[in-house]
Amino acid sequence: MTLTSFLVAFLVAFVSAPLLRALALRWGMVDLPAARKLQQVPVPLLGGAAVYLGVIAGSFVVPLYMRSHQALFIASTLIFVVSLFDDKKEISARMRLAVQLLAAGILIFSGLRISFLPNVWWGTVLEVLITLFWILGITNAFNYLDGVDGLCSGLAIVAAFFFFVILLTTGQVDLIFLPAAVMGACAGFFPHNFSRRKMFLGDAGSMFIGFTMAGFALIGDWAGENILRIVVPILMLGVPIFDMTFTTVMRFRENKARTLVQWLEYAGRDHFHHYLMDLGLGPRGTIFFIFAISVSMGINALIISQVSHWTFGVLMILQSGITFLLVGVLMVLGRRMQKEREVRQRMGI
Repeated sequence: MTLTSFLVAFLVAFVSAPLLRALALRWGMVDLPAARKLQQVPVPLLGGAAVYLGVIAGSFVVPLYMRSHQALFIASTLIFVVSLFDDKKEISARMRLAVQLLAAGILIFSGLRISFLPNVWWGTVLEVLITLFWILGITNAFNYLDGVDGLCSGLAIVAAFFFFVILLTTGQVDLIFLPAAVMGACAGFFPHNFSRRKMFLGDAGSMFIGFTMAGFALIGDWAGENILRIVVPILMLGVPIFDMTFTTVMRFRENKARTLVQWLEYAGRDHFHHYLMDLGLGPRGTIFFIFAISVSMGINALIISQVSHWTFGVLMILQSGITFLLVGVLMVLGRRMQKEREVRQRMGI
């Protein structure tokens, strides 16, 4: 049944993508070239619609599961529909934020939230706020990582794979169908992101993927102890979290954004993949470098899911933090060296 879910999602996404590409061209839903973008010509969107249809089709293979987690499907569908409208006619950052808060609220009021604090009023309030921060952060992180062909969908495949493996090895087989469907749908879209008749996910696709991954992280039982249950999803989604944290710190440090709305509205070449490409890795080298880090984080998460003491989680978080710290330092130094070279070239030195 799991293989069926994967294959159905793959086939629906793969087959529907060319049809949706034609519709995107007819409706004028294209991503136009800009200084911060890599493409030189307009590229059709609606790749996200192919992923959405694939995930829904793959999940309908197990209708009982579909019904038991209907809150996630309703909320993620809301994110998809509004983001699809945003791809057609850009909406304000405040409206996007309001819709994301509404979708996150649907999950929280259905009972899906981070749970590790004492069962008192202030513990509940803090858990709700942390859950909101988690959902909004991961959703937008996947959206911002959709800047290199294959990066967003590839990261989703890696993360969904480790979700799948951990659920399988811990006996939670009733939950493995959604990650299988996400893997299949993203794999079905992946070739279309590289073909000559290229298409992009658009905000609808990247937002839907990010929200789905953030929501699903709240469903599974990822480890034996409360603190480890939080650590495992953090590691599996470590790359989006790092990118979100790094860009946020740099934007506020450089006064590029001072409010949440300004942060959402800002668009520039200051994400993980931009820094790596500026170091000379190139688009393909960049995505393989990021995939390698994501796989490494996933392996750490898999190890933690099999242990029972919180100290392992602390050590793994510490190791991962050191890894990202070193990467961040190299990125900043690389950007600084590039700017110095540009200055010397302009001065003819």
